[in-house]
Order: sequence, then C-alpha cells, then structure tokens
Amino acid sequence: MSQTLFYRLALTMIDQVGPMTSRKLLATFGEADEVFKASKKDLLSVAGLKLDIAETILSQSTFTKAEQEIKFIEDEKIKVLFHQDEDFPERIRVHKTAPILLYYRGEADLNYHRTIGIVGTRKTTPYGQNICKQIVEELRRYDIQVISGLANGIDSIAHRTSVKNDMSTVGVLGHGLQMIYPYNNEGLAKEMLQSGGILTEYTSDQGPDREHFPARNKIVAALSDALLVIESAEKGGSLITARFANSYSKKVFAIPGRKNDPMSAGCNALIKNKQADLVESAADIARILNWNTQSKVAHIQTKLFIELDDREKEIIGIIKKLDTPSLDRLCYETKILNSEMASLLLNLEFKGVIKSLPGKRYIQTA
Repeated sequence: MSQTLFYRLALTMIDQVGPMTSRKLLATFGEADEVFKASKKDLLSVAGLKLDIAETILSQSTFTKAEQEIKFIEDEKIKVLFHQDEDFPERIRVHKTAPILLYYRGEADLNYHRTIGIVGTRKTTPYGQNICKQIVEELRRYDIQVISGLANGIDSIAHRTSVKNDMSTVGVLGHGLQMIYPYNNEGLAKEMLQSGGILTEYTSDQGPDREHFPARNKIVAALSDALLVIESAEKGGSLITARFANSYSKKVFAIPGRKNDPMSAGCNALIKNKQADLVESAADIARILNWNTQSKVAHIQTKLFIELDDREKEIIGIIKKLDTPSLDRLCYETKILNSEMASLLLNLEFKGVIKSLPGKRYIQTA
C-alpha cells in the first residue's frame, strides 16, 4: 500500500475530525501527508480547528490504527476510494458533509448511469414483499442499479430480486467490512459481489452500532438518483433516508397502503405531506424520471449539470489552456491567494471537473 493511502486513512481516523474539517485541512495543505507534517501554528490557522485537534494530529496517534487497517485491506482485498479518486462515487462527492473515504468490495460501477434507492420496513407484509419484487423486476428493463442498506425486510428483498434478475445492486453498510449484519444476509452479500457490491465508510474495527445507521442511510440517499419507500411505520430508518433524499433534492417515491395498516403509515404520511410522489409501478417511476427502456447514457451524468461560479470558470479556462498548470501558476494567472486557490481547486475536484496530479498540478476531467 502506498504512503499516500496510509496518511489518508490516518486523517479519517482522527477523533472530532469529520468530512468538513478534513476538507478544510486538505484545502489548506494539499494532501493528507502534508497535514501531519504541518506545524501547530499552521494547523491552528485553519478556520475552526481547535487546539486539542491540532495536538492529536501532531501526536500521530492514529498511525498504529492506520497500519492495522492497511493489513486488513490487503488481506481482504478491499478497495479504498478517496474523494479525489476518479472512481469515487460522483453522487457522493458533491456533498460537502459526505465521507471523504469509502471502503468497497465488489464489481459494480459506483458511478452507474441510473440508480434508485429502495428502502422499507424490516417487518414486511405479503403486500410489501410482492410489490417490492414486482417493481424491481419491472425496473430491469430500464437498466438501473439498485441501492439499499442490506437490512432484513424490504432491503434484502430488493437486493435479492436484483441478483436474481442479473441487475447491479449495492448494499451500504453501517459497520466495517469485517462482517455482515444482519448475519443471515452473509450469503446474499456474497452473491451481490458478482454483479454488485458492498460499501461502507467504517473501518474494520467498527461494528453495527446504533448511531452508524443514520449515516448509512445518508449514503443510500446520496448514491441514489431517486428513492423508493416500500412499507414503513410512522417512524423508522426509511423515513430518515427519505428526509436525506429530500434535502439532496432527490425525487422520493412511496407506495400507498391501507389507512389503518401500521406498516403503510410512513408511506402514506410522505405522500400526504407532499414529501413523496405516489407510485404503484416501475412505469410510474420511469415516467416521472423520464427514463427510457434500455437507454444507456455515459456514466458522467452528474458532471453534465455542474454549476460553476465565475472564478471556477476562470480557473477551468486556464487549466484547459495551459498544460497541467501548477498551483503557483494558477495563482499567478488569476491573482488569487494560494490558500484560497487551494480551496477552490479542492471544490472543483469534489465536483469532478478537475483532477490533481503529482507536484500540485491539475488537469481538466469534464
């Protein structure tokens, strides 16, 4: 494993340093190794960074854990995706609060051209089971990837039906890749690896703790072009996922149910409160999303709609004109300060329109 990955792992393992703080540090220092080489004074110059966090970084206390994680990654052949990597999921990259590093096992393209999240209760009724199978089977003709959380109930049915129909499906976990929870889904997870995969933000020493699952739901929402809720009680993880999807301006769909059915209360409420569109079939979903059958498009749809401000457009223009310009050259051409330029470049990387090269040089990707 490269030293680059070692420092990236170590950065994500620092207590109280979440995705937004990590992004600030990377915007200031360029790469994870430079963060650990920085002085206390330079670290404290980063907006919002507290003294105890700076001292934790300087202590290099996460290095041992990073070494242990690298051994697990190598032994288990885990793919590590960093937010600056080309194959990092674009749908996740654009969210500033999303994880900057993901652990992945499988063969699925995480930038599949069409994705839909399917979630619901663990306590399914025959009605919910049947409609989940029916809709997933119908969705096959639209060439989509199914995203869910590998939980019992609707999640498992969505994944299993996808596998049965040779469809790509990705399970997002609320724990590390050292295990599968719930345990009865181990066999299903193995089957998913052939044409899909399993994904997590958690290291191999982290189990299925209660507080991990809302974060898991957040990734399900981010990774999906649209979200379908099939059966949900009045409260539950599915509604949390729907809230995240709505906050990301994703289309949310819900299957209606009987008025007095507790397992339909959540879906009915989403529809009633105009937080979801009522759908009864895959055709309804395809019509609303304007999906044509078997109409594959380039796997860069998220890049096509990126909005750039005037300064970002200026930077892209210079990168396009010059051959892999350096950070210093970009600062010279634009008269933008080094620290501000680093932040702008990092944001452009998050949007997937440029890529950093060795020596702090940059190239346009979209």
